[in-house]
Amino acid sequence: MKIYNFSAGPACLPKAVLRQARRELMFYGESGMSVMEMSHRSADYEEIHEKAKADLRKLLSIPDNYHVLFIQGGASMQFSMVPVNLMTEHRRAYYVKTGEFAKKALAEAKKLGGVMVPASSEDRAFAYIPELKKEMFTEPADYVHITQNNTIYGTRYTKLPDTGGLPIVTDMSSNILSEKINVSDYGLIYAGAQKNIGPAGVTVVIIREDLAGKAPENTPSMLDYGVYVKNDSMYNTPPTYGIYISGLVFSHLLKNGGIEAMQAYNEKKAALLYDYLDSSSLYKATADKKDRSIMNITFVTGDAALDKRFVAEAKTYGIVNIKGHRSVGGMRASIYNAMPVEGIKKLIEFMKDFERKA
Repeated sequence: MKIYNFSAGPACLPKAVLRQARRELMFYGESGMSVMEMSHRSADYEEIHEKAKADLRKLLSIPDNYHVLFIQGGASMQFSMVPVNLMTEHRRAYYVKTGEFAKKALAEAKKLGGVMVPASSEDRAFAYIPELKKEMFTEPADYVHITQNNTIYGTRYTKLPDTGGLPIVTDMSSNILSEKINVSDYGLIYAGAQKNIGPAGVTVVIIREDLAGKAPENTPSMLDYGVYVKNDSMYNTPPTYGIYISGLVFSHLLKNGGIEAMQAYNEKKAALLYDYLDSSSLYKATADKKDRSIMNITFVTGDAALDKRFVAEAKTYGIVNIKGHRSVGGMRASIYNAMPVEGIKKLIEFMKDFERKA
């Protein structure tokens, strides 16, 4: 039976990438060894490292005045690294509260400085993105933090706030590479790899050069963006194999139409599932229509016992990891770049069958 993995992360990867990694698992090129065995100082690995950065720059049209860094620790470490490095002048920042990960980022920032919350969607279980107005950002601050796509609640920003010139810092862990963005709109972008980029263990950081190197002198080296910039992300041993797989993903996307093609494909997939949800008498999409994510689609039947049965029976159709996050229940279909449209059609087929029997 063909399995469709709707996991929110670690998530499915392009089959072409996995096949190439399998071919090269034992011997990479003429090196005579696996990438996992290579010194990160070797010429073979440096070539992999530099190509991955160059291909990501092409994919996102990253301007020359931005650095691309490969860091460990996941987005969770960025919750701390961002304020350590950027909350240095005014010692405070704005954090928009739109979900659990936004709350976690906010909590870490509070340990290091002042946090202002201009808006929150917690009043309705994070089912929407609050409207953000320029006058919300008039107090002196070092940056504005947003969580671009909310993995747990299925919402996303469809437009950026006017912050009056304050740098926007964004967590793009669950939507990077899924749709076109203008990198220059942001001061810093960070993203855990395990959804649209590669295996868990790599975190991509794209930082404007004037924001790097601002950390206080007593900042631990591994928490200082300036150290990563100076050492090309190799101050210590980087997650070499994860970067190699990520590089294969970047190359794969470039060969298949880039971000524009990926966005059109993702919008098509999301539209198929949302259209069915909106026509169903059993299922209900939980996110407000105007703010719906095209990566994480959350829905419920309205009956917790029925939701549980849905998740169990879905496995018999080859549909796995469809259960919603433990904090909200229901179902969640994470349809990242590597999820084929056939997977969406298979899910809808099962949903129709389950609805007829319910």
